[in-house]
Amino acid sequence: MRIFGRVRQRPSSDWRLATDRAFTLIDDGRYEDAGALLTRAADLEPWLSESWFNLALLYKFRHDWEQARAAGLRAVALLEKDAGAPDWWNVGIAATALQDWPLARRAWQAYGLPVPDGGSAAGGEPLGMDLGGAAVRLSPEGEAEVVWGRRLDPARIEVQNIPLPSSGRRWGEVVLHDGVPRGERTMTAGGVTSVYPVFDEIELWAPSAVPTWVVLIEAATEADRDALERLAADAGYAAEDWSSSVRLLCRACSESRMPSEQGDGLAQHDPHDHSVPGRPGPLGHTGAGALWSPERECGLAAPEQLVRGLLDGWVADSEDTRDWRDLEEVC
Repeated sequence: MRIFGRVRQRPSSDWRLATDRAFTLIDDGRYEDAGALLTRAADLEPWLSESWFNLALLYKFRHDWEQARAAGLRAVALLEKDAGAPDWWNVGIAATALQDWPLARRAWQAYGLPVPDGGSAAGGEPLGMDLGGAAVRLSPEGEAEVVWGRRLDPARIEVQNIPLPSSGRRWGEVVLHDGVPRGERTMTAGGVTSVYPVFDEIELWAPSAVPTWVVLIEAATEADRDALERLAADAGYAAEDWSSSVRLLCRACSESRMPSEQGDGLAQHDPHDHSVPGRPGPLGHTGAGALWSPERECGLAAPEQLVRGLLDGWVADSEDTRDWRDLEEVC
């Protein structure tokens, strides 16, 4: 096969040395230096799809989406196979970041994913892709937090938990995420165990206008706590008992296969869970089977004009078993 007037052959030793050195620099966060080497590699072997794939990958790390799209398109133009190449996935991520929907649809289809027609919006945002649920690791390079979300397409997840304020993210936000999972979560329901991938966030794609609040509640029973979560959901917002939903995990554990306490599986003690049972708040994780502690730290996602009325209404339904205090907006 001849590409750009040259017989295809194995890349030169100079290309391999430049590429290997570039990825060592990328691991050290030295993107500018790595870019110079990968550009040199592409100049040495412009016929090689890997030259442009590597550049597209670098631009993705740098969030330089225009360059990532351009390099990705050069990579796929040199592919020798029709479908399933990761080059197309990188093109899809860049196109999604840029809201270049025709190219995003083309990329997912070329990768081998079914994309609904969309009717009159066939050239628009690829809606209705049946990808199921997943988890996303927010702020993976900082105080990483894994939350559940709804996959909108292969590169975006809508956050459905209420993230802790340290992540800088809010309930309902849409984040752009990477294509290769780093870890899994399992959930057992009806005797069937399902496995969900954990993707790393790349960047915020669509912000949420709904603030995050933290509040200490007194809930005599789990049913009282559940009533607050239902009340918030019925209002179109969210409440989450951080005292039971948040676990502190080591990095190795977070990036492995971990059982979720959602579903009806039996929770087991996790030696990597660094929570402090019985302490209110995210450090005081109390899993299934633990003694109930009435004092709970809850996250609330609701507008300022609604949040106090929601809490007061919850208390009014059972004043003898419910109370709240210390409401604070945190994100």
